Amino acid sequence: MPIIKSAKKAARQAEKRTEHNVEIKKDIKAAVKAFKAAPSKETFSKAQSEYDKAVKKDLLKKNTASRRKAKLAAFAKKAGVKA
Repeated sequence: MPIIKSAKKAARQAEKRTEHNVEIKKDIKAAVKAFKAAPSKETFSKAQSEYDKAVKKDLLKKNTASRRKAKLAAFAKKAGVKA
């Protein structure tokens, strides 16, 4: 356990940030799972949007999100969903 006041605060902040980041990642996984279960234009858009939000909040790197969105797009094309 931290002893110094600033270290205690940093530990609290890290805990909150971790919790927040986990929530965002759960949202991404849920959106992708929903898209794969029922491919449609709306679910595809929602999944891409979740990746964009994660990039905006510095949770994922831009190229990582881009790569994952490209993989989703390939799946959508195979499933016959128009972007």
